[in-house]
Amino acid sequence: PGSVPQKYEHNHRLEDENEVLDDKKSRKKQIEGDVKITKLTEKAYHIFPEKKNERQMAVVNAFNHAWNGYKQFAWGHDHLKPISGGHHDWFGLGLTIIDSLDTLYIMGLKKEFDDAKEWVISRLNLNEFNDVNLFEVTIRVLGGLLSAYHLAGDDHFLEKALDLGERLLPCFTRSPSAIPYSDVNLASHLAHSPRWGPDSSTSEVTTLQLEFRDLSRATLDPRFEDAAAKVSWHVHTLPKTDGLVPIFINPKTGQFQNYADIKLGARGDSYYEYLVKQWIQTGKTKQYLRDDYIEAVLGIEKHLAKRTANKKLLFIGELKGGTRDFVPKMDHLVCYLPGTLALGYHHGLPLSHMQLAEQLMETCYQTYAERPTFLAPEITYFSLQSGGMSDMYVKSNDAHNLLRPEFVESLWYMYQITGNTTYQDWGWSIFQAFEKHTKVRLGYTSIGNVNNPNDTKPRDMMESFFLGETLKYLYLLFADDRELIDIDKYIVNTEAHPLPIYSS
Repeated sequence: PGSVPQKYEHNHRLEDENEVLDDKKSRKKQIEGDVKITKLTEKAYHIFPEKKNERQMAVVNAFNHAWNGYKQFAWGHDHLKPISGGHHDWFGLGLTIIDSLDTLYIMGLKKEFDDAKEWVISRLNLNEFNDVNLFEVTIRVLGGLLSAYHLAGDDHFLEKALDLGERLLPCFTRSPSAIPYSDVNLASHLAHSPRWGPDSSTSEVTTLQLEFRDLSRATLDPRFEDAAAKVSWHVHTLPKTDGLVPIFINPKTGQFQNYADIKLGARGDSYYEYLVKQWIQTGKTKQYLRDDYIEAVLGIEKHLAKRTANKKLLFIGELKGGTRDFVPKMDHLVCYLPGTLALGYHHGLPLSHMQLAEQLMETCYQTYAERPTFLAPEITYFSLQSGGMSDMYVKSNDAHNLLRPEFVESLWYMYQITGNTTYQDWGWSIFQAFEKHTKVRLGYTSIGNVNNPNDTKPRDMMESFFLGETLKYLYLLFADDRELIDIDKYIVNTEAHPLPIYSS
């Protein structure tokens, strides 16, 4: 199990297995600056319509406002500070540019796309002596490059993706277990655990597989898929709580850390997402991924799903590490779950998953609608006690909004699968709230307080995912053609980058 065939079927089959790049050859060619790519996908893989409706145009205008501020004041840096006109570098890889490539292409912003492509070709330096997080760079940079390659059909993106993949591989190859290290230096190839402790986050090590598999299929080099698939198979073999997993795992032992919480928020979320998405990506051929996902959904219903006392809102709580006591707390990140459940249902999984999704959508919507700004906080607590208490409450430390995409992502899936225009209307209300409370001179800023429209405490930060995910999902949600990105042909990674579905 977990082994990868040498031949892949996509548009046509590989005729000559000698074309597979071996380790030495590809590394030598990279050093010479001439990476040989064997393509299976056709050029100009996808053409998007130029016509846009009024709501889509509003989103494009928002994107242009943010992009222009970024281009003028932070070009080539990871993030724009849209109030001060400064910039923020996390990895020094131009995250906003790469996260935005497919958004630019989908929106038909040709000049801006060409500018971004030119930067990637001539300025993106992967040989920086920088420590980077394997997960973040995989979902944002590797995913962004691969998606741009598949949509636009330009080999330059694949060449950069292969170069990056080579530099990330030591996280896997230098680990004593099947679990990769969380960090790597892109220049020295030295992989290690994070500075703050010995463990890797469970969601991080299990949210690499879509991208690494796609890199193998596009380059015909099986090493990437082999490495990432081994992680999934290893995690499959570990004991779990009715399919639920602790949020930390140790790369030295390959075992879960039972002191860790069980939750669907930070460090847990995308483990569950990538179970079903990998199953779909591989043409529904890897049964163990489907089985693990179905078991996990049952575990969520059994241990984590509860209702509030008054309005009976369904929410997903957490189990504390060690004691496994229930905590009625839900991160905004968990609002990805209804979209994932709906996607699984669309691909033939139980109707009960869709029913769970619909109930969670209502709760996630209320985390927006109940705030005076109509923007959700980072974390919401729920009341299980009946009486005068409100069903939801927000602690002051949790009242920030980072322009996150998870709920609008689920709105897009739910609208695509049901055709219910209520989901579009909810998205429009949220977009208008972003316009009203987060738009500033040079772009859009995260805010510190969703509870007071007169004192939102702007944070002077525009994360790359606002352009790469939030605005992309809103643009797709408002499209007249529900299948602008067809979920029977594409699987969308956790950073909103569409990748092709394969037949096996």
